[in-house]
Amino acid sequence: MTTYIPSLTLPGEVFAQPAVSILLPMALGTSIGFIVSPKESQNTYMALKQPPYRPPPQVFGPMWTALYGLMGYSAYRAWDTGMSSLNPNVVALTKQGATLFTIQLGLNLIWMPLFFRLKRPIEATADIVALTGVTGYLTYIWSKVDPVAAWGLAPYLGWLGFATYLSAGTGYLNGWDFSDKETDAPTDRGSGASTKYVNEKSD
Repeated sequence: MTTYIPSLTLPGEVFAQPAVSILLPMALGTSIGFIVSPKESQNTYMALKQPPYRPPPQVFGPMWTALYGLMGYSAYRAWDTGMSSLNPNVVALTKQGATLFTIQLGLNLIWMPLFFRLKRPIEATADIVALTGVTGYLTYIWSKVDPVAAWGLAPYLGWLGFATYLSAGTGYLNGWDFSDKETDAPTDRGSGASTKYVNEKSD
């Protein structure tokens, strides 16, 4: 059972300020997306064999932006309600939730580099399974502090369940190996340089 761990928890000031609490996950998620490269991620996504009901790649950006904002607001709600409580048990649960929130955010942010940049579907799927479990437990903890904060995580938790299905299904259908999806692109005329691209027609 995870307890409050200061070294694994974002500063209380982050949770206490609604703007910071909401914008920080959005900014971190957007930064990771640009580091990995939206075009690279989209090409890899389209090249891989996918399970049924995969959404178009254009859905993920707006969806994650909304979910990051919602999780940030939920974090603010839980912290604001819990830390102002006169019940020491509620305060303890609030701090525990802050640690769980920080851990799940870290697990969330490393999934995309694992899946798209490093092409490690096994590790990425293990990560998102752990992320879903931590978020489920966080939702339970927050339900004891502020039900509104817990319900605010419901869409995120539901999306994580679907994303886990996509991650595991894609890994399985591609033999848990994405390395053959990257091939040498034709050499540019006059440059003599060769770049790497994702083979969208690869089986």
